[in-house]
Amino acid sequence: MNDIRRTILWVIFGFSMVLLWDQWQVHNGHKATFFPTPAQQAQVAAASAAAPQAAGVPAAVVPQGTVAVPVVETRAASKELVQVETDLFKLSFDTEGGTLVRAELLKHEDEQKPGHKIVLLDDSKDRIYTAQTGLIASTPGVALPTHKTLMTVRPGARQLKDRDNELSITFESAAQGGVKLVKTYTVKRGAYDMAVKHDIVNTGTQDVAPQLYFQLVRDGNKPAGESSFYSTFTGPAIYTEAKKYQKVEFADIKKKKVDVEKQASTGYIAMVQHYFASAWILPDGMNRDISIDAVDIGSTMADCCYRVTLIAPLEAIKPGQTKSVAATFYAGPQEEKKLEALYPGLELVKDYGWLTILAKPLFWLLHQLNNILGNWGWSIVSLVVLLKAAFYWLNAHAYQSMAKMKAINPKIMEMRERLKDNPQQMQVEMMKIYREEKVNPMGGCVPIALQIPVFIALYWVLLSTVEIRNAPWVGWIHDLSAPDPYFILPLFMTLTTLLQTALNPAPPDPMQAKMMWIMPLAFSVMFFFFPAGLVLYWITNNVLSIAQQWLINIRMGVPPQFNLPKF
Repeated sequence: MNDIRRTILWVIFGFSMVLLWDQWQVHNGHKATFFPTPAQQAQVAAASAAAPQAAGVPAAVVPQGTVAVPVVETRAASKELVQVETDLFKLSFDTEGGTLVRAELLKHEDEQKPGHKIVLLDDSKDRIYTAQTGLIASTPGVALPTHKTLMTVRPGARQLKDRDNELSITFESAAQGGVKLVKTYTVKRGAYDMAVKHDIVNTGTQDVAPQLYFQLVRDGNKPAGESSFYSTFTGPAIYTEAKKYQKVEFADIKKKKVDVEKQASTGYIAMVQHYFASAWILPDGMNRDISIDAVDIGSTMADCCYRVTLIAPLEAIKPGQTKSVAATFYAGPQEEKKLEALYPGLELVKDYGWLTILAKPLFWLLHQLNNILGNWGWSIVSLVVLLKAAFYWLNAHAYQSMAKMKAINPKIMEMRERLKDNPQQMQVEMMKIYREEKVNPMGGCVPIALQIPVFIALYWVLLSTVEIRNAPWVGWIHDLSAPDPYFILPLFMTLTTLLQTALNPAPPDPMQAKMMWIMPLAFSVMFFFFPAGLVLYWITNNVLSIAQQWLINIRMGVPPQFNLPKF
């Protein structure tokens, strides 16, 4: 490198290329190479040849020696929807299978439909996203109650009263294959998790050992309104004690490149999207088989859906006896602390990827600041101030090196002009100047580069934190998770970015000088479409960096000068 300007230029250029490469990979249906949380914005695939059954019918993952029974029921003509309302939910259950087919989150506004709430689960002409359970037999040719079996709903309350803390709704199937299935959902006040109990009753004359399956089925479309300027993961995920958190892109499912743990006795399965998730959690110690695949849904909306499935083999049930299996279903926001309290590892659906080790303590600190300040916007500002204070001496070293480079820049410019026809001699003279002036061209780059992972981690914290969704800051900023409606913050951020560039010495090479202005401008344009909370964080960082750089330049006798572009 000839000078620190070229070094920093390449750092900025290289980092931008990493971001652009990741977005190019996502655009072409591949996994992002460097940053782990982008979603694949893939077109929904054609029906999978490996899964020809109707949506949600377990097949390929049953243990060896057992048989999955294809659905034989037609769609029930007499089925009905049962509505249940609590303080957090409006739920719709289908008597066909006792399936939860719609979950409206009453505390979360739908930014795409003002005046409406977020609908997470849905089974409509536009979306498919449901939570299904049922039984499959271990004996070939035996049909048991599945999520396609018509059930009856028992009488009971359908709205959580002020005096009540929980509400239950029960669905019961007729006996089929000598087995009756009874499902009971219990929804609690103030909770997005619900207890789901399955009572399997042997009504026959012989022992039965069915398998109980739990699955999440959804189409491959991303949530409406997600920005094309940044991507978050949408798709299935599993967690086991052995391999921890594993997520799978829709594109990999289409290509049958799913590589996850197939059997476990701990963990959960989940469907994840920006800010929200659903999950089935079985008791630890209960063996289960796991699969993720694509299934034909026979719908005009899409050619196929994607499902993640757990199948739990049950011990033999004697005639007249009942086997009860308790499970937990979650459908709601990715509130990290509450998810971790519900099941250790469930908080990982809020995916920070390889930067989790940095992101989790940053979120903890941000959360503590909000507990004190009561405003997420000021909490973001305070967190950046604390980070800049922690890195003060590291940044000071970088700015001192840059100030030295700025001081000797006239000498270097003169030398480059004098030796412009002798590049080899120019290089020798430049290194001689660096030695004589005791300047390290990399001195300003390395300290800044060491901080990049921390600020990338903070970027993902702010992008992923659902608590910031619909949270106001001041004045016109009513939602820190949405772009600034008047572009005031992005414009101010652009000005601070240009000011930083103007304070730096101009590179001797005219092309480098132009690039040093073009790159910040291009980077700033993206922030016009970023959430206001992210822009606020970057503005705060810029302002503090400018103040520190200005102060150090004055202390070192290098008055701030504005080097304007020459195009």
